[in-house]
Amino acid sequence: MPKKTPTVRRLVSFGLCLSLVLFGSAITLSAAAMSQITSEQNADYIVTNGAIYTVDAMRSWAEAMAIRGGKIVYVGTVSGADAFKGNGTKVIDLKGKMVLPGLHDSHVHLVDGGVDLGTCSLLECKTRDAVLDKIKQYVAEHKDLVAEKKWIRGSGWSLPVFKDGNPSKADLDAFIKDAPAFFESQDYHSGWANSKALELASIDKNTKDPEGGRIERNDKGEPTGTLRESAMKLVSERIPERDEQVYFAGLERGQKLANSFGITSIQDAWTNDKLLNAYSKYDKDDKLNLKVTTAIEVKADGLDDQVAQVIEKKKNFRGKNLRITSAKLFADGVIEACTAALLAPYKGKHGNCGKLLFTPEEINRAVLGLTKGGIQVHIHAIGDRAVRTSLDAFENALTTNGSHDLRHHIAHLEMVTQEDIPRFRKMRINANFQPFWAQEDSYIKDLTQPYLGKERSQSLYPIGSLVKSGAVVVAGSDWPVSSLNPLDAIEVSIRRREPGNIKADAWLPAEASNLASMIAAYTINGAYVQHHEKETGSLETGKAADFIVLDRNLFEIPTEDIHKTTVLWTVLDGKEVFRHGSF
Repeated sequence: MPKKTPTVRRLVSFGLCLSLVLFGSAITLSAAAMSQITSEQNADYIVTNGAIYTVDAMRSWAEAMAIRGGKIVYVGTVSGADAFKGNGTKVIDLKGKMVLPGLHDSHVHLVDGGVDLGTCSLLECKTRDAVLDKIKQYVAEHKDLVAEKKWIRGSGWSLPVFKDGNPSKADLDAFIKDAPAFFESQDYHSGWANSKALELASIDKNTKDPEGGRIERNDKGEPTGTLRESAMKLVSERIPERDEQVYFAGLERGQKLANSFGITSIQDAWTNDKLLNAYSKYDKDDKLNLKVTTAIEVKADGLDDQVAQVIEKKKNFRGKNLRITSAKLFADGVIEACTAALLAPYKGKHGNCGKLLFTPEEINRAVLGLTKGGIQVHIHAIGDRAVRTSLDAFENALTTNGSHDLRHHIAHLEMVTQEDIPRFRKMRINANFQPFWAQEDSYIKDLTQPYLGKERSQSLYPIGSLVKSGAVVVAGSDWPVSSLNPLDAIEVSIRRREPGNIKADAWLPAEASNLASMIAAYTINGAYVQHHEKETGSLETGKAADFIVLDRNLFEIPTEDIHKTTVLWTVLDGKEVFRHGSF
């Protein structure tokens, strides 16, 4: 465990000059300059007596911060902050509580997750029976939908609770017969439809698998009700579009939850016009309590037109707290559905290596076009072949277009070969992990390791290796796929176990990270990947007052207690966006 916070030892006083040095982050105010501080220069408020981990270049600690006009005007000692105190200054005594920069989630689906909270959410269901009971309860509470034969919608079912990750239409037909029903999986790479939904989508034993997708079938060739990847759209495209108010409500739910977990900045990893409209409306109405950058999906089909559309949208959707910066490419699917692209075949799958959703030529063209247009590329890549193909595309763009400060990133990175790890640092490609996944849960035990075998399963989610390589590592939740709480994910990345589990052995402990690296991933590195590092991501004079207060110092508690930590206060641009009832 790291040593106790050396707050005072890192603050060096030079007597009357009052020159403050925070372990390399110098803040100097002479006595004469202090005496000239006018009432207009007084801080709006001061937080004092805290354990303030600034995450500046020297990872300095401080005791107090002064805030004025939404900016940090001082970071240093308690006595130094007193110089910014005036008649109107509010002083908040933290009594030793920890302060961090506001947290950045670099891969999240915030509006979609908030919308899902208003439907039949199956995220908490740990067994097949629990899933079915939850759906039955939802149907009983929404009899009007069934009576009017409207769509029953939900999401969040876990693949491992069903044999081979393959739920049956018959289970839904038993209590949803006349109305269509469709439930997306927890990872959003599979869908589950009842017979009525399949009928409306014209899916039967004669329907061919669409490009990039698969219709699961029984021994007689009949669809079972489970759809993989692009096959989901055969059903989802039949579902009526939601009203814009549904997206506003989803954003409201999502940002409130994010703020309660200390999140002040996000990259929404997959947006469309409906989601952008919600973000834009909230931003214009000054209700967007997050700094939001967004990514828009670009597919292989109609590639050139989509690239042009993303470039155009970047110009039109810029506001106070909203920017379009990125394009999202899906290089492959997921291992548990055998749709991730691997360098060697899945075990027991007759030579199946999964499939790239872009050919190497297509992804090269996509990355070249987006880079020329000043668009950051954000790639979903799970399998080692998908990761390598993505890196190859970035290398091709670097060779062809030269260096651009676009800070491309690859998300998920479940499988990365040892040969490819150094390439991230060499080409300045950011490694965007979802650290909560780095534990031996049922997905890993039941559907991943059996398909990969022991040898290939020894370096999954290589967070430690990428950190040690010197690559910039950023972190996100992929919520609603998994927990939105960064503290849950930070603990998992360090312990490689389920949060709080002290009995289980660490899963692949050689790939564990450390607390300082993961805090950086969620703060200054997250700001960097979003081109915000000069404005936020660390607590330094002149930067935005984006910070959080925690009820305990993460460096002074057992790592298995990190998930128990409570965010007490979340502040964005000096404005409170969340306060815990106990603070």
